[in-house]
Amino acid sequence: MDLGSLASMLPQVFIDGLTLGFLYAVVALGYTMVYGILELINFAHGEIFMVGAFIGTEVLLLMQAMGIMSGLNPYLALFLALGVAMIFTGALGVSIERVAYRPLRFSPRLVVLISAIGVSFLLQDLVRFTEGMTRNAFYVTGPNLLDGSLHVMDGLILEEKSLVIILIALIMMVGLHLFVNKTKWGIAMRAVAQDQQTASLMAINVNKVIALTFFIGSSLGGAAGVLYAQYYGTIDPYIGFLLGLKAFTAAVLGGIGNMKGAMIGGIALGLLESLGAAYMGPLTNGNFGAEYKDVFAFSILIIVLLFRPEGIFGEAVNEKV
Repeated sequence: MDLGSLASMLPQVFIDGLTLGFLYAVVALGYTMVYGILELINFAHGEIFMVGAFIGTEVLLLMQAMGIMSGLNPYLALFLALGVAMIFTGALGVSIERVAYRPLRFSPRLVVLISAIGVSFLLQDLVRFTEGMTRNAFYVTGPNLLDGSLHVMDGLILEEKSLVIILIALIMMVGLHLFVNKTKWGIAMRAVAQDQQTASLMAINVNKVIALTFFIGSSLGGAAGVLYAQYYGTIDPYIGFLLGLKAFTAAVLGGIGNMKGAMIGGIALGLLESLGAAYMGPLTNGNFGAEYKDVFAFSILIIVLLFRPEGIFGEAVNEKV
C-alpha cells in the first residue's frame, strides 16, 4: 500500500480512534475518582461497565418486545436506556462499596484489591448465569438505534453512532468537571481526597462522600457500557475485562487520581490503538495485523510505569520518613 492510500485512511482512523478513546476516557474517570479518594484500584469497575451494557440492552429489547420502540424517537429510547443503566450501575457501585470495600477500609491494600477482584468475578458469573438461564446464550445483540451515516469525502464516513458517542461522552465529562469544581458536594469530594480525617473534622460526612463518588463513577461506567453496546452491537459477559484493563491503562497514562489526565489518557490510548490497528499490517508487510492492537495498551502501560510512573499529569509524591 502506497503513502497516498495510507494518508487517505487517516481521517477515518482518527474518527474511529476518537470514538474508542472517549469510551476509554469515561470508564477511566471511574477508576481515577475512586483512586483519588481511597487510593483503591476498583478492579470491579470493568464489570460494572459490562453490567451497564447489559442493562441498557435489556431495556431496549424490552421496549422492542412491548411494541414501544416503533413509535419512539431513537434518541429518546437511547436516553431512557442510559438513564436506567446509570441509576442501576450507580446503585450497584454504592452497594459494592458498602459490602466489599467499607469493612476493609483500614485493612492492607492487598486485601481490598483481592476483594475487588472477587467482586469482578462475581458480577461476571452472575451475568453469565442470568443470560444462560433466560436465553441459553452468553451474548446479546440489541436494537441498532443509530444506523445513519454521512459520506463526507473519500476515505471518511461519519457514522451517527460515533458522533453521538463522542457528544454524550463530552457532555458527561464536562458535567463531571463542573460538578467537582463548582458544587458543595464536589468541594467535599476534593476535601476528602486531600485528607479524610481533616475533612471529617470540618463536618463532612466522609462515608456519604465516598458513596457518592462510587455512585457517580459507576454511573459513568454504566453509561459507557450502553454506548459500547450501541457501537459494537453484540455484547457478552467478558467485555468488561479487557476494556476495563485498557481504561485503567488510560487512567495510569494520564495520571491516576487526576480527572483531566484520565480524559486525555483515554483519548490518546484510543487514537494510538486505532492507528495501530489500521497501519500495523501495511507497515509490516502483513507480519503484524490488527489483532495486535491490544499490544499497544499494555506496551504503553509498561513504558509509563518505567519512565513516568506518576503519569502525564500526575505528580510525584515524596514519601515522608
